[in-house]
Amino acid sequence: MAIVLGLFAAPVLVTLLLRINATMVFLGLCLGYVLMQFLGADTQDFAATFLPHAAVSSNVLKVTLLLFPAVFTAVFMIRTARGAKAVFNLLPALATGCLVVLLVVPLLSPGLSHAITGMSLWRQVARLQGLVVGTGALVSLLFLWMLRPHQDKPRGKHE
Repeated sequence: MAIVLGLFAAPVLVTLLLRINATMVFLGLCLGYVLMQFLGADTQDFAATFLPHAAVSSNVLKVTLLLFPAVFTAVFMIRTARGAKAVFNLLPALATGCLVVLLVVPLLSPGLSHAITGMSLWRQVARLQGLVVGTGALVSLLFLWMLRPHQDKPRGKHE
């Protein structure tokens, strides 16, 4: 239970404390999932070619592919949520924390993953994964649309 709480709380707290734009981190995590799905097997072959004696598990590579875009997005987005943006940053930060839990727990070691997924709380969380992803995506898109830079020039006739 502590691992699940840590997986959830870490991205939320880091995002809020460092005033990172959580929308961009959420979208980076979604990109990481796409990379993991499409490049996971190729990455394993690549690692086996260049690190033949190292025992790098498939799940470690998948977690790396999953988290890489989100972590680097967070690093580059430090202090981008200021003022009113920081207040509205809570919803995408919570969605990011939930998504981290949903995506990382199945990739943990088999024993640990089985222990977590066997809990009744996990079954409830797993039933809500569509809601978490859909709400996180919708909130992220709304925030991107609302927080875009505004033009200073009035729109009118061309000169």
